[in-house]
Amino acid sequence: MLTIHGQKTRYCDGIARRSFLKIGGLATGAVGGFGLADLLRAEDGSPRRNRHKSVINIFLGGGPPHQDMWEIKTEAPVEIRGEFSPISTAVPDVQIGECFPRIAAMMDRFVAIRSVVGCSGAHDAFQCFSGWDRRDLSSIGGRPSIGSVLAKLEGPTDPGIPASVALAEKTRHTPWSEPGDPGFLGAACQAFRPNGSGMDNLVLNGVSLDRLGDRRQLLSSLDGMKRSADASGMMDGMDAFTQAAFGVLTSSGLADALDISKEPDEVRARYGDGKPYKFQYDGAPTCNEHVLIARRLVEAGVRSVTLSFGRWDSHGDNFGLVRDHGGKLDQAVSALVEDLEQRGMLDDVTVLVWGEFGRTPRVNAKAGRDHWPQVSCALMAGGGMRTGQAIGATNRLGERAARRPVHVQEIIATTYHNLGLDPMTTTVDDPTGRPQYLIDKRQPIAELV
Repeated sequence: MLTIHGQKTRYCDGIARRSFLKIGGLATGAVGGFGLADLLRAEDGSPRRNRHKSVINIFLGGGPPHQDMWEIKTEAPVEIRGEFSPISTAVPDVQIGECFPRIAAMMDRFVAIRSVVGCSGAHDAFQCFSGWDRRDLSSIGGRPSIGSVLAKLEGPTDPGIPASVALAEKTRHTPWSEPGDPGFLGAACQAFRPNGSGMDNLVLNGVSLDRLGDRRQLLSSLDGMKRSADASGMMDGMDAFTQAAFGVLTSSGLADALDISKEPDEVRARYGDGKPYKFQYDGAPTCNEHVLIARRLVEAGVRSVTLSFGRWDSHGDNFGLVRDHGGKLDQAVSALVEDLEQRGMLDDVTVLVWGEFGRTPRVNAKAGRDHWPQVSCALMAGGGMRTGQAIGATNRLGERAARRPVHVQEIIATTYHNLGLDPMTTTVDDPTGRPQYLIDKRQPIAELV
């Protein structure tokens, strides 16, 4: 990993700016032997298209409670309904939970899906990032995530910008911070992780972010590093792709996108920082700044951004958790959609907000809700979709999809459609040379496209 020192300020998740800008792995020291150079080399042979469509996939790790967010069960008994009341939205006849007033005020830009089915029940992000059960095709590496498919089929929009970026910080329950698995497409199609662990540092001594504009100083430092590396044979056979990797890590594009200090104070205030962190335990922080960085990344040319927001595994104090996490999510996601719209990007960026499953209808003795894969929920925006609606409904007790069940794979198929990939016909070859469809349930959600 190439470390570029910057001013030592701290982000909302406790990461110093210097640490946050430790970006990438070069040809040596990277996990699995693949680094940024390999990523660029693999993507160079990918077909390019002039347009730039993106997805921001916000994973609510732990399983958000469907009946406390987008469909309050007003007719259910109190031990099922819980503590929250519905509030009116900008869309007539559509109400959502009281913890989301900002989203409610701009509901015409959103779609609430209240009847998500097909959840595997696994406590991780795999299905939300790929649409598949982790076990599917596991003998040949498993199914690839959306970001890896885009890296393979679309490639980067710019040689200095990775196609797929994963922002999630490492969590103690590691599946909640998955970047989106490349599956059988291999490590060359994995997401680029600005804080990837397990990589050695290559430090450009004496060069700070403020001095990257001084190309002579940069070249001098690179020459010095190269001489040190040559002594160990590390740089033997350095090719154009490794040189391009240096370019990504030292040019302004990616570094600038990751640096929210460049945003006006009013924009940063609109997103908030998500502090103080509560109910985090072994999960992700409610880092609103990651949502802002996601917007900056897609604006810079990234096709897929994944991140993990909060810990929603509410076996106890479910309502306190939703008040805390919900209010922060409400601020960050409403700011994101408003920001994208103001920048003329909303039709080109699909925003997904969801978790791996729902929560039990009945509140337990600890005022919590337990795992409930029978039905879940999702919030979507952008992507040129027909927004301003709620799709589906659960039964009176919130136990099952009673109207218009929407399969997890239908949401992924819709996302691929929004990205310009036809899920009905597009395939990627697995290691045996057999073409594999991106998804089994390939029809996008008819109400949205």
